[in-house]
Amino acid sequence: MSAHPAASRSRSIAWRLTLLLTLLLTIAAAGTAVAALSYGQTAATRAFDRLLTGAALQIAERIAVVEGETVIDIPLSAFGLLSLASEDRIFYRIIGPGGETLTGDETVPLPDVTDKGDGPLLYDAAFSGEAIRAIKMQRFLAERAVRGPITVIVAQTLRARSELANEIVARAVIGVIIAGGVTLALALLAMHLALSPLRRVENALLARDPKDLTPFSTTTPREVEALVAAINRFMARLDKRVGAMQDFVADAAHQMRTPITALRAQTELAMEEDDPQKLRILLRRIRDRSVGVSRLTDQLLSHALVTHRADSATLECIDLRRVAVEAEREARRTGGATGIELDLPADPVMVTGDAFSLREAARNLITNALAHGKPPVCLKVSLTADGKALIAAHDQGPGMNLVQLEQIGQRFARDASYPQSAGLGLAIVAEVAEFHQGSIRTAHSPEGGFEVGIELPLADPLSTILAESDAE
Repeated sequence: MSAHPAASRSRSIAWRLTLLLTLLLTIAAAGTAVAALSYGQTAATRAFDRLLTGAALQIAERIAVVEGETVIDIPLSAFGLLSLASEDRIFYRIIGPGGETLTGDETVPLPDVTDKGDGPLLYDAAFSGEAIRAIKMQRFLAERAVRGPITVIVAQTLRARSELANEIVARAVIGVIIAGGVTLALALLAMHLALSPLRRVENALLARDPKDLTPFSTTTPREVEALVAAINRFMARLDKRVGAMQDFVADAAHQMRTPITALRAQTELAMEEDDPQKLRILLRRIRDRSVGVSRLTDQLLSHALVTHRADSATLECIDLRRVAVEAEREARRTGGATGIELDLPADPVMVTGDAFSLREAARNLITNALAHGKPPVCLKVSLTADGKALIAAHDQGPGMNLVQLEQIGQRFARDASYPQSAGLGLAIVAEVAEFHQGSIRTAHSPEGGFEVGIELPLADPLSTILAESDAE
């Protein structure tokens, strides 16, 4: 059974930082423990090696030749040094020039490697089933009776060394644990204080009314300023869209109620009318009202789609000529429009936009020209003198008066001479133009006629090249 999406959300920043700090401190503690172990073993070895060296030197100094015989007087102080490690056993062996053991335990092992130097040699070995540390030191005698090296070997078990090394490691590890715990506690405290502005932001967001879409004004750290700015931009867009949709729904409800009420009233009159002549008049009115309601519904849905796509559609590089061809074909299929001409350039006119929205705008330009102008109607695509793209519907009518030009792009701005008008065609065109960073353009032709269109910025040349290569 899969987990709920909320349960699989990523951990908090505090949890991540705590885990990271703990991991780092653990690695540091492990490294310190390894270093302490190495240091402890080295320090213990050096300390006890000095004791071995001192004891061997004292023994070597007390070797002499008396009346032609080698005399060895082992001082008590030599073993007194080694007795500092009370738990260790001490072994020694003194070998004469001929290789014979003069005194001591003759089974004490010699080093495996032959030492050709004259200095002392420290080495590890095993003796009596226990690891030992030994020193080999030579003293050369040049007496007439005795001539040659006297070898002194002093050995000691490793218990005290191990105890000293373990003690050093234990103290180092305890110190690291205490220091790490204090460091982690201070780091968590510092992290808590550092993240407190984020909690203020969170609490401020949770305390806001869901309907409150005003900008967020709480003081925030520099690291989250971009996040708060993005939230404010999103809330501003959302507030704008919510307000627009609320106004649109209210206006649409009002605009739909009036023709539907009139349609119902005329239908009731027709049901009660017996005069065929009057009945035909009522039926014609019902048909006109039905066409008006159908047109209003179609444009309301179109306007809603365009409004939605303004925030969700992915912009792409589009040839306006293709938009014009598809809009003309759709206008003929859905609106019964005939006799529409197309005036398209030979070269592509590329813009960056949403094909659906641009097609809806072009279709509404055609519908507006057919409804309010005079045929023939021509949908043309061209480049303006200031380097912009233009898609416009041209007809042979007188065009708009000053009042209509001032109201262009407003919702439900109807022409009184055309009661079937929904008053949304040019509003959709204006919204599409704004969405594509363009504008509505109107012009009276010197040869006669009037045109309404959308002026759009041309697409980036690189985007145009990529779009053409994809099309091929």
